[in-house]
Amino acid sequence: MTDAAALLDLAILHLDCVTRRYQTGPAAVDRVTLTLMQGELLALLGPSGCGKTTLLRLIAGLEVPNEGAIVLSGRPVAGPGGWVPPERRQLGMVFQDYALFPHLTVAQNVGFGLDRLRKQAPQQMRDRVAEAIALVGLEGLEKRYPHELSGGQQQRVALARSIAPQPSLILLDEPLSNLDARVRQRLRQEVRAILKRAGAAAVFVTHDREEAMAIADRVAVMRRGQIEQLDSPEGLYWEPDSRFVAGFVAETNFLIATRSAQGWQTELGIILPEQLGNDPPGDRVELAIRQTDVTLEADPQGNGQLLERQFLGREYVYLVQLPSGERLQVVTDWRCKLEPGDRVHLKITSPRLRAFPIGPD
Repeated sequence: MTDAAALLDLAILHLDCVTRRYQTGPAAVDRVTLTLMQGELLALLGPSGCGKTTLLRLIAGLEVPNEGAIVLSGRPVAGPGGWVPPERRQLGMVFQDYALFPHLTVAQNVGFGLDRLRKQAPQQMRDRVAEAIALVGLEGLEKRYPHELSGGQQQRVALARSIAPQPSLILLDEPLSNLDARVRQRLRQEVRAILKRAGAAAVFVTHDREEAMAIADRVAVMRRGQIEQLDSPEGLYWEPDSRFVAGFVAETNFLIATRSAQGWQTELGIILPEQLGNDPPGDRVELAIRQTDVTLEADPQGNGQLLERQFLGREYVYLVQLPSGERLQVVTDWRCKLEPGDRVHLKITSPRLRAFPIGPD
């Protein structure tokens, strides 16, 4: 057996060229291949319509692929070998609206998927429910009903219910999208910690890049039904494979650069070849500049003019216009306070830039 085959045998999830087409339009999911190992957390990230929710539904068994194969823990569940319905895939599922039963208590909701244990080993079922509730930090709330809980607590009940049957894989469909921004930010790390303690692998869908990068071990950035790049959060941020990934993941500015004997000439000066992490073809490219890659300094003779300023507590976000009319967003810390209308000097300071060919992305 080859190393690759042995790795697939150990995988919790393997997708091989999975495709889903509808009657009209391009494929919703187009030849997606990926592998997920035990305990790994994977985010499916992308804009609306990119295929991420359809891919999650294919894994769950709520959709049937037109082509390709899906294997769960070494067992084919979709493809040439047949199709296994959702209830027999032994998956945990957390829905966007949590889907809690309003007439059941926290403990009853968590134990809902343990019918077999309820009949054969009721004490084991009660232990399993108690363990799942403790895992998500809701001890003492077992007898409350969903309407008596906050949104964050309801989300944790849904997570406990998915964990209680001890599945090898948990699927989460935008699990934090119904919460306000403050609660969502706090729960990111809670969700990651809970899933890691449970030891289950997980695939979750989100359009929020910060959520994906905070929770996931790896992130699959999707576009037009395909995976544009599958990498660690750090890999996506520092080494995007395409202009789309750079713009979507890092909220990047793009600036025209022309090849010269010294390096790459831009409106902000020369970029040395060693500052680029790739070597794009052609003599004119688009340089990807993250909002934190640029420093600002007040200068009456500067190469930019401040148009707007936003104060976000720990940082300022500035909109700066260059002589060409190009506009860049720049993030500085709270100590760099400049006024709209000021002339400023912009300088690119990052040693880890990327450049991409000019043209349709």
